[in-house]
Amino acid sequence: MLEQVFRDEWGRVVAGLIGLLGDFDLAEEAAQEAFAIAAARWPREGTPANPRAWLVTTARNRAIDRIRRDRTLAAKTRLLDVATAVGEDMDPRSRRLDETIFRDERLELVFTCCHPALALDAQVALTLRTLGGLSTEEIARAFLVPEATMAKRLVRAKRKIKAAGIPFRVPPAHLLPDRLIAVLAVVYLIFNEGYGGRGGLADEAIRLGRALAELMPDEPEVHGLLALMLINDARREARFADGAVVLLRDQDRSLWDHEQIAAGRAALDRALALGGRGPYVLQAAIAALHIDEPPDWPQLAALYGELALLTGSPVVELNRAAALAETGEVEAALALVDGLELDRYHYLHATRAELLRRLDRIEDAREAYDRALELVRSEPERRFLERRLAELRA
Repeated sequence: MLEQVFRDEWGRVVAGLIGLLGDFDLAEEAAQEAFAIAAARWPREGTPANPRAWLVTTARNRAIDRIRRDRTLAAKTRLLDVATAVGEDMDPRSRRLDETIFRDERLELVFTCCHPALALDAQVALTLRTLGGLSTEEIARAFLVPEATMAKRLVRAKRKIKAAGIPFRVPPAHLLPDRLIAVLAVVYLIFNEGYGGRGGLADEAIRLGRALAELMPDEPEVHGLLALMLINDARREARFADGAVVLLRDQDRSLWDHEQIAAGRAALDRALALGGRGPYVLQAAIAALHIDEPPDWPQLAALYGELALLTGSPVVELNRAAALAETGEVEAALALVDGLELDRYHYLHATRAELLRRLDRIEDAREAYDRALELVRSEPERRFLERRLAELRA
């Protein structure tokens, strides 16, 4: 129970402290202290009636103590004058809460953290760290960059927030579209982390997607993202067997959630009716084609090509190569894969291994599987790769 409360409140507490202090590092450190104190006291004294108010007040007091110790009081008067503001924010009768346009508090916090004064990748990374609870390593993996590189980006973004005094508050309705690209990216990356094995994150992303579709019903990309998540997540129960990943073509379709697939297709239809042809709408269309029996591989390759032109993403090109191979153009697919700069991405090496296997270049395929195994982090995917490699060595 306590663990669930902490999980629910972490992002909200940190976001609130950032808004008060304007300092990510100070907010995170103060929040960590407050949660540690709660973990020690609440089992003995009971959980407070308003856990978030308790956590924010405790964290705020810790931050004030630190400011008093580390810097002169005069230089930090602005940071110390927060008691009234915190009291108003935590009061359920607060006018700000009554007048908010958001019905979903988590979504409100995502929009708050995706501040346009920051670079897009910094907006996404900071929001994932603050609200998604992802580690720097997990965020770096999502961006396909080394952990040290992502750590430096996060530090630079936090410094910019502090130096520029960037305000963290709920944006008014007319500014929501300016933050939508970053918000969609955050939700999708949270989903992807869950799709890789942490199902709770996938559920959270879909819930945010539904809330986003209710908030912005005329945005095709919103419906496209929701469709993409629903269709992919509908296969969750069939994606793993005996601790290993199961390829889509080998999955037991009776385990699919067909009602959820129908909901995903309906969301896709809504996106297309709104004239959507953005990256999330295209990905949703691709996901829908993938589960057709049999898949239309030429159409899939064409859609991947359109998506690649739109995004410039080497990961999309990798998927296009896989679709080309299914049309019989294995040599062309391998040439495409060999031209991609994705050496740290285990899916590139796994795809390359499969293409080499189809071309009877067995030794090269083994080497590619070995490289994929060096990079993979998910245990179910590791077991799948180990089985494929064992088949080549048999």
